[in-house]
Amino acid sequence: MTVGQISETAQRPRSAARTGSARSTDLPRGSMTARRHRAFYMFTSPWITGFLLLTVGPMAYALWLSFTTFDGISPHWRYVGLGNYRELLSDPVTWDALSRAGVFAITSVPLSIIAGLALAVLVNRPIKARGLFRTLLYLPAVVPPVGAGLIFKQLFNRDSGAANGVLHVVGINAVAWLDDPYARYVILMAVLWGAGNVMIISLAGLQDVPRELHEAARIDGASAWRTFRSITVPLLSPVLLFQAVTGMIASVQTIMPLLIAPLPTPAGVTAIPQTNYMYMMHVFAEYFALGRYGYASALLWVLFVLILIVTGLIFKATSGVVFYNVDPEAKK
Repeated sequence: MTVGQISETAQRPRSAARTGSARSTDLPRGSMTARRHRAFYMFTSPWITGFLLLTVGPMAYALWLSFTTFDGISPHWRYVGLGNYRELLSDPVTWDALSRAGVFAITSVPLSIIAGLALAVLVNRPIKARGLFRTLLYLPAVVPPVGAGLIFKQLFNRDSGAANGVLHVVGINAVAWLDDPYARYVILMAVLWGAGNVMIISLAGLQDVPRELHEAARIDGASAWRTFRSITVPLLSPVLLFQAVTGMIASVQTIMPLLIAPLPTPAGVTAIPQTNYMYMMHVFAEYFALGRYGYASALLWVLFVLILIVTGLIFKATSGVVFYNVDPEAKK
């Protein structure tokens, strides 16, 4: 036997082994796809389970309650069909509360976006202790809503609040800040106090703007305002759209500051300023003060549908002015 034959004989089993191994790991395409699907559902199952149990389930239960007169306690309830929806459509209190919530959203959302963007521009500049300023400006957004409400309640207390203390120093009489018509401004200030959340998102968007564009505009002689208006804002438009949509949804659901701001009356009953009686406050009163679970559930479902409609209108109205680095409708 020659050396070549010996070498060929020695290499033949190895080649066969390698071929067999490759065939054993070469699974069918359908089997690999099924494995990927199983892995996907396994990793997303905690979220899917929570979504079904904590979101879809309560929403379906509230939808069923909206067709009944259930009060949360008595077993004597009946099915009324669309009766609750017909009642809320003809209830002037509901429409007044909804209009106040709409005015509050139209006022607070643009102010929050402008304030957050202005703060983001300031802390994006190369200044000393920039990280400290960012932390201090963001800190109010971390305060829980209950704590923020109590802080503003103490600041604007008529008898012992710091706001009236300052007015007393300059010779101005005390103001009932937590009563009509000033209560709305206190709630608005409480919302703007937490503009640090908007600042962080805007800051992230600012840092994603290419510096080359600013340098080119500066070379062409563009002013700082023109550069901001023509370059920065268009590139930030997706971020601003996100803040507008989420801010609108959050503003119409504002309730915690409304619950904390009112002061007890001499009779011991909590008085709600009329200007603060917004939609979610109306829902809260129907649920817990009057025990009308069915009617309150109908109110929530109407709000849900209105939010969907307004969100769709916002996307439709801004479709031509929002700039995306990558076209979201482009096909890969």
